[in-house]
Amino acid sequence: MSHRKFERPRHGSLGFLPRKRARRVRGRIRHFPKDDPTQKPHLTAFMGYKAGMTHIVRDVDKPGSKVHKKEVVEAVTILETPPMIVVGIVGYIRTPRGYRTLKTIWAEQLPVGFIRSLYKNYAQSKKKAYKNYLAKKKQEKGKQQTERDIASLKKYCSIIRVIAITQAHKIPVLRQKKSHNMEIQINGGSTAEKVDFALKLLEQPLPVNTVFQESEMVDVIATTKGHGFEGVIHRWGVTRLPRKTHKGLRKVACIGAWHPARVGFTVPRAGQNGFHHRTEIHKKIFKIGKSAEEDKANAKCDADLTDKTITPMGGFVNYGTVKHDYVMLKGCIAGPRKRVITLRKTLRPVTNRDGTEQITLKFIDTSSKIGHGRFQTVEEKDKFMGPRKRHGKALLAEEEKKEKAAAAAASK
Repeated sequence: MSHRKFERPRHGSLGFLPRKRARRVRGRIRHFPKDDPTQKPHLTAFMGYKAGMTHIVRDVDKPGSKVHKKEVVEAVTILETPPMIVVGIVGYIRTPRGYRTLKTIWAEQLPVGFIRSLYKNYAQSKKKAYKNYLAKKKQEKGKQQTERDIASLKKYCSIIRVIAITQAHKIPVLRQKKSHNMEIQINGGSTAEKVDFALKLLEQPLPVNTVFQESEMVDVIATTKGHGFEGVIHRWGVTRLPRKTHKGLRKVACIGAWHPARVGFTVPRAGQNGFHHRTEIHKKIFKIGKSAEEDKANAKCDADLTDKTITPMGGFVNYGTVKHDYVMLKGCIAGPRKRVITLRKTLRPVTNRDGTEQITLKFIDTSSKIGHGRFQTVEEKDKFMGPRKRHGKALLAEEEKKEKAAAAAASK
């Protein structure tokens, strides 16, 4: 290379080309973990919705590390994961050209959210999806056909997957009645055992703690936050040109030689930034919490004085209250709030200390995420601040009740 004023190392990775908008919002699983017939049949993936972030305090358990048995503060992401529902079973056979679907068995009752997802405009449609299939399935011939299909799955198939849907309607902030649908592969056991396992799951709610456990490593598949059409400075991170540059300075100075008479694919150019499909491997599950209805203290740790739920004061910003089961992941993940997130059992088992470390939380922060929060719960704030002006009417009403009760007791 001839003389130049400035160094110009490679900006941005070429491994993610083309940087274009993802075809779908839902993270697609392209590969499932390798099957191990020695294990019991189990599911390998789940879907949830990103609520927001907070931070935790824990003691590190890494013998030999400088932070062993010391407190660390770490950022975590909260995913709300209402139970998924299994609506179908699909079997694949191996062919010279790859895998091919052999049979699909559907449940006798299909949720409305799943039927809605099959239509672009459900309100104006005839709503006849699967009506003939379900009617035939209830007849004697239909039952016999289902038994034959199950026998075919057990005899010929090498891969068994269940078709599972999310319950998006249970999260009001999504404003969505259509479910998100996915195939989840069943690993472990023989083909017959997998089919029997899948049949037991049909039409049943599927909690997240039946798929993943705490301190487990998972892969996160999602679509990143979109930023629209961006220039080369933001999209590729190239250096701005000097101040006195003619016709703008947020540019690439030279986009190539005279010959070859075309722009190379490695040259940074303006275009779509964000809303890309991405997979991030080896994210640690810090906690799997129950819903607020089952456990009123699903975020309480040893350091907490009062019972509290995972929702911070004032709710998660632009999301609100987490009412259902949740998963706490270490660090940040792709996508904005309310984005559907796919969790998958990791393709590459982690055997180092990060993968085998057992997590014990000492404190989960639930202070307000709007500004600088000081208090963990409303009760804690009221106890510290004392009666305030907005509490005046409530206090007067309580005093009147006490006076009336005392007068009634005296009259008796």
